[in-house]
Amino acid sequence: MTEQPKVVLVIGAGDATGGEIAKRFAREGYIACVTRRQAEKLQPLVDEIHAAGGQAHGFGSDARNEDEVAALVETIERDIGPIEAFVFNIGANVPCSILDETPRKFFKIWEMACFAGFLTAQAVAKRMVTRERGTLLFTGATAGTRGAANFAAFATAKHGLRALAQSMARELAPRNIHVAHVVVDGAIDTAFIRDNFPERYALKDQDGILDPAHIADSYWFLHAQPRDAWTFELDLRPWIERW
Repeated sequence: MTEQPKVVLVIGAGDATGGEIAKRFAREGYIACVTRRQAEKLQPLVDEIHAAGGQAHGFGSDARNEDEVAALVETIERDIGPIEAFVFNIGANVPCSILDETPRKFFKIWEMACFAGFLTAQAVAKRMVTRERGTLLFTGATAGTRGAANFAAFATAKHGLRALAQSMARELAPRNIHVAHVVVDGAIDTAFIRDNFPERYALKDQDGILDPAHIADSYWFLHAQPRDAWTFELDLRPWIERW
């Protein structure tokens, strides 16, 4: 009997954390289904996973659009395999003074970082409960635990995402669905940090910024946990980070 393929769906598979999570699961034999707004930006990641002997598919999809989310999940479940692990990894970290924030941008940040998490996680959870297994992982931030000056919109969205994860965990755990929220606190080794915050990037040599591959290891750890010792919230930060 042929073993059924296992799929990890990463919503927001960028060049750093999301991509590394996809690669980490692919190394464990999972088919990595990755999404971004523009599918062509995913091709280097898909090619890298294939070159390493894994399987991957890239999808251009707007996580804020109910119809596109439904079509994405239906396509994966029908044509590729059951989604065993789901990762919501959309950021939307855009600082702005509360005195200058516009209603349009405030709403867009909430829509990207919170509402999209609800749409995508709900669509996947409906499939998982029929099988009575699965893992739902949400990428959070310190902004989800406390608001800071100039981050009202982002903090509002991340607080909402954390509350969504908490509610889903309490409802779905009795149905054998593991829901976890990961607080990523600190600068991540990305081109954006390198180009815009060189003084922070210089701390890389001291293990002072987060390595996306090490973040990805923690996501795999959460997915692989036995259900007698499930973690809901895990915080990750460099040893020099103030908190």
